[in-house]
Amino acid sequence: MKVSSALLQQGSKMIDKYALYVPKSGVFPKGFKVASAATGVKKNGNLDLGIIVNTNKSHQSSAAAVFTTNKFKAAPVLVSRTVLEETSGKNVNAIVVNSGCANSVTGDVGMADAKEMVGLVNSKLQLENSTLVMSTGVIGQRLQMDKISQGIDKIFNENRFGSDFSSWLDIAKSICTTDTFPKMISSEFALPNGARYTLTGMAKGAGMICPNMATLLGFIVTDLPIESHALQKMLRFSTERSFNCISVDGDMSTNDTICMIANGAVDTPEITESSPYYEQVKEQVTEFGKRLAHLVVRDGEGATKFVTVNVKNSLTFADAKIIAESISNSSLVKTALYGKDANWGRILCAIGYAKLENLSSLDVEKINVSFIATDNSEPRELKLVVNGVPQLEIDEERASEILALTDLEVLVDLGTGKEEAQFWTCDLSHEYVTINGDYRS
Repeated sequence: MKVSSALLQQGSKMIDKYALYVPKSGVFPKGFKVASAATGVKKNGNLDLGIIVNTNKSHQSSAAAVFTTNKFKAAPVLVSRTVLEETSGKNVNAIVVNSGCANSVTGDVGMADAKEMVGLVNSKLQLENSTLVMSTGVIGQRLQMDKISQGIDKIFNENRFGSDFSSWLDIAKSICTTDTFPKMISSEFALPNGARYTLTGMAKGAGMICPNMATLLGFIVTDLPIESHALQKMLRFSTERSFNCISVDGDMSTNDTICMIANGAVDTPEITESSPYYEQVKEQVTEFGKRLAHLVVRDGEGATKFVTVNVKNSLTFADAKIIAESISNSSLVKTALYGKDANWGRILCAIGYAKLENLSSLDVEKINVSFIATDNSEPRELKLVVNGVPQLEIDEERASEILALTDLEVLVDLGTGKEEAQFWTCDLSHEYVTINGDYRS
């Protein structure tokens, strides 16, 4: 396999990102065990199979998921969706995921392979219809089921499961493709009644990142008891404001899945939509989802900058999000940010062609556009457009200082309402083209 200079550079960047973004320890939800294996599906011999299992039997588990809207949905997406429909999200106790092959656009044989993966895990657990499946990697190739089935057998027969930090980090590694670092976060939260619960999340993704969602797999597990309908509503709300608000290159994959399992191992009343703690948990899951989604953008293929596009004072949330997405997907905006060029015209252009249903949120005489410094240096805000009027004497030296930062913020104030939305994106560099030109080589 040919190794490009860009991929070699990724190796050195991986070391830096490990230090910055990969945890050294963590607290994990009660009642889950995880395992991973290198089956040989990946040519480099890295981990490529992971399994998460709920071991708590004191409470019925709940599961929910949000899937890609791509018309060519991959076999694992279709199979997992069917599992959730048939079970109503109840008593789903496992997730099996492979990397190295997406099992997408593979027809009936792909569906059979995805079902076989689910069936193998269900059989090992002596359960029926209790497993979700995910796959990621190259599209259009059939899974090497001989290797995957042997890997599943080995994980269970040798009892490779663990609940320690290294076991969790290994499963995060097992889902990586062009990622330069494994993405995992874990946090503990407290409810007003004194109960404490934990969220652990893992994701993969570095390219083909654009709602809804991305070439992105993610799963969140918690030991809090959450009713299945409430969990689905909570996860959809979170995803709409996290994983559906990120963009690397404007491409949407066929395999995108974000799923969540709540096993109820914490002894506290079940969270339902009418629970007094529902809104608090929903907000905590949403903020958690944002943190996990940010890691995907920070690992964007060839990216050198993490960019927050903040659109505020819109008439509606939907309009703010559409405008933020339009800016985030603009190749001209992204290349300007890479080149440290304060080209505000490209930002206005992206706002102007945003696919709004109407222009009620957009008044050209009220719009303000600024760059915001993220390092607390002054002046923190560099105004580019004020009340629709371009600033003719922009401090180009200050603009260059702000755009040289690793973290950037573009602020758009529409001045027509009170709603706001954020999108997270990155710049677009020469390296992105090299990485994707060599992807299958």
